[in-house]
Order: sequence, then C-alpha cells, then structure tokens
Amino acid sequence: MKAIRTIVFAVVTIGVLAATVVLGLRAVRKRTSQPEAAGAADVARRTSTQVLSRPTPADRRIQAAERMIEQAGAKPGGYNLLCDAFTQKARETGDFSFNTRAEAALKRSFEIAPNNYDALKLQAKLLLTFHHFSEALETARRAQSLQPRDHDNYGALTDALVELGRYEEAVETAQQKVDLRPDTAAYARVSYLRALHGDTEGAIEAMQVAAKAASPRDPESVAWCRVQLGEELMNAGRAAEAEREIDKALIVFPDYYAALAAKARARLTAGDTASAIELYKRAQERVPLPETAIALGDLYTKLGQDSEAKRQYELVEFIERSGSAGSGTYSRQIAHFWADHDMKLDDALNIARRERAMRADIFTCDTLAWSLFKKGEFAEARKAIEEALRLGTRNAQIHYHAGMIYNALGDRRQGAKYLKLALDINPSFDVLQAEVARRTLDNINV
Repeated sequence: MKAIRTIVFAVVTIGVLAATVVLGLRAVRKRTSQPEAAGAADVARRTSTQVLSRPTPADRRIQAAERMIEQAGAKPGGYNLLCDAFTQKARETGDFSFNTRAEAALKRSFEIAPNNYDALKLQAKLLLTFHHFSEALETARRAQSLQPRDHDNYGALTDALVELGRYEEAVETAQQKVDLRPDTAAYARVSYLRALHGDTEGAIEAMQVAAKAASPRDPESVAWCRVQLGEELMNAGRAAEAEREIDKALIVFPDYYAALAAKARARLTAGDTASAIELYKRAQERVPLPETAIALGDLYTKLGQDSEAKRQYELVEFIERSGSAGSGTYSRQIAHFWADHDMKLDDALNIARRERAMRADIFTCDTLAWSLFKKGEFAEARKAIEEALRLGTRNAQIHYHAGMIYNALGDRRQGAKYLKLALDINPSFDVLQAEVARRTLDNINV
C-alpha cells in the first residue's frame, strides 16, 4: 500500500482551541464490543450493568426517548432516539446487552417506517458493533447515497473500511468526513489512522485535539478520548504523561472500565504489579472482558499463582462461549490467546483463517501469522506477518511476532531487528511474551 498522503486541514476553532491537523481515523471503537458476561463464573458475578449514583447522559436520553414513544409511538423518531441512547449506554457501562436492546428498538422503527433514513444510519453503526463489517459498509453506502453531505455516514464508512483492511479507501472517506464536520469524532479518526501508519506523534497531536473538543456533557466520550491519548503516549514511551491522561479519564468518568484497564497497564510499565492486579480486578468487576482476564491470568502465572491463573483463563473462554457479545465478537482474541498459551492450536488456526477470509486488517493478519507460527507453518506465517507490517504500524506485539517468525526461518538478523524494535516500543508489551522476546533476542545475540 502506498504511504498515507498528507492532508492538512484548515484551522478549526472549538471554544478557545485552534488546531491544524493531518488526516487519520479511529476505527470502530473498542468500547463498542463489550459483553454482558456476568452470572456463570464466580469472577463474573458482579454484573456489568452497574450504574453510577447519578443518571448518566445515556440514562437521560433513554428517558426522553421513552417519553417520546409514549406521546408519538406511531412515529419512528422515538425508537431511533431509544436505539441511539441504548448504544450510548452500552459504551458507558460496557454492557453489550444494551446493544441488543438498541437493535430491538431499531427493528420497531423500521416496522413503522421501512425507509426512514435515520434508522438506516443507526443500522450501519449497529452492524459495526456486532462486527458485521461488510454489511455495515453496504448499509452506510446506502445512507450516503441518500444524503451525501451527512458527515455521520462517513464515520461508519471509514470504520467499516478500516476493519476490512481497505486503508486507502478509508483515508479518502475520512478526509470527506473531516471536510464536512471537523469534530471530536473526526479528530479521533485522524489519530487512529496516523497511529496505523506509524505516526505516533501525529496520533498524539490529533487525539489531544479530540479530547479538548469533546463535549463535557458526554463524560464517557471525554474519558474515552483521554484513555486513547494515554495509550498513544504510552506507545511513544511517555509513560508519566500517559498515566496523567488516564487519571483525567477516571476523574471525568469514575470507575470507567477502559480507564481502569489502561491504568493497570501503566502501573505494569512502572513495575507496580500489585497495583496493576487490583486495577485489573476493578475493571473486571465493572465489565468482564477477555483481555482483562488474560492479563490477570498472565500476571498470576508470572507470580506462580497457578490456580488463580487457571480461573482467569477459564473465564476467557466462558466470556466467548456465553455469546452475549454477539457470535464471533471475540474470535480473534480467543485465537490469539490460544496461540500465546499453546492451547488448542488447531482451533486457533482455524479461527484465524476464517477471520482472515472475512477481513484483511493488519491485526487479523497478525493473528493468522502467530497462529501459523505456533503450528510450525513458518513460510506461510511470514506472508501473513508481512501483511500485518504493511502500514509501518508502531505496534510491539506485531513486531515481536515478526521477530519470532523470521528467527524460526533462520533469518537471525531480521529476527533480532524486530524483537529489539518490539522491546524498544514497549519493554512490557505483554506480561509473558515480553520475557520470551528478551530470551530469544539474547540467544540470537550470543
């Protein structure tokens, strides 16, 4: 893929903020695919539907939508508002069941008015949430054909294109979105596309703009931006700044599960394992997620607490089996987890191949490469990892996998190069795998 073109926007003023930014995008937010996994495993018994002491913006919008339906239930507007409010509530709480309720509200809207445009836009967003990326792209294109100057459609279009690995088209589409309305959603996408193309400082700059432009009336959105900014700062080796941004997120939106997990990663980087465990446990109490359970399991493994580790690893598979997040939502994470831990390697590879057949984004290519490596299919793994590396993304995990694959192929120079780069990007990129990277690099350099 050719290098991302540089596009400089006009200066945009939001409040006292004036900034000139360069194009990029934030793909479908990770926050949009969280599960309601409580109820079967001990650690998941505290439900993810915990609410704050005061009504959140989503709660107020849900109430407003219900009043609208009471007053004008024969019109689709109330159901569209309810759908949008439920998806916002899902983001606030991480409780994926709210997206299912949003889907039900949207279905009622279409029953009342099959061709209503607002419902079509919402359908594209929901399809993204359920990881139906090709369908989301098709639906967003239909909406775009009806109202080509609606900036909202370009967000869904861009997100779908990114998840499908169609990055050049995503760049063009994101540019159109920014041209139409340079707001927080646009700046967040600026940040992500820059990050994908290896421009970490540019990603930080754009996410700073996004965070400052976010409305204080939507604290979850503000907190999300601060968490993403923290992650980019961490990726740039600016750990102290990163943790300050994450702390800001927790002030704006207390007990935000994404911020708690990010804070745990920051504490790990600082060598504070005890605090990291407690923060991960708090995040898990809010929202049981595979990545949180994996991180806790790996920490317990490192500490020699095998029974606790086993409990967390069992929870990973329980969350996926529960199906509450939608069929296959966590398929890629599960395949990666199995490959990392040398478990069910045939199943991991089958899942990775299936995912790659549906989407060609760099992270799916990386999962396929790692699954192939663990099965000893080194030549095919190299082809997949080269796809994962194609944008020049500054990602420690991808470079670690590349190093291990090239070393297995006998190319020690390339293997050492990528392993060193992974550890330079983030020496604690993974609780267990970072140590494997160090040992392998030491053996290469002997």
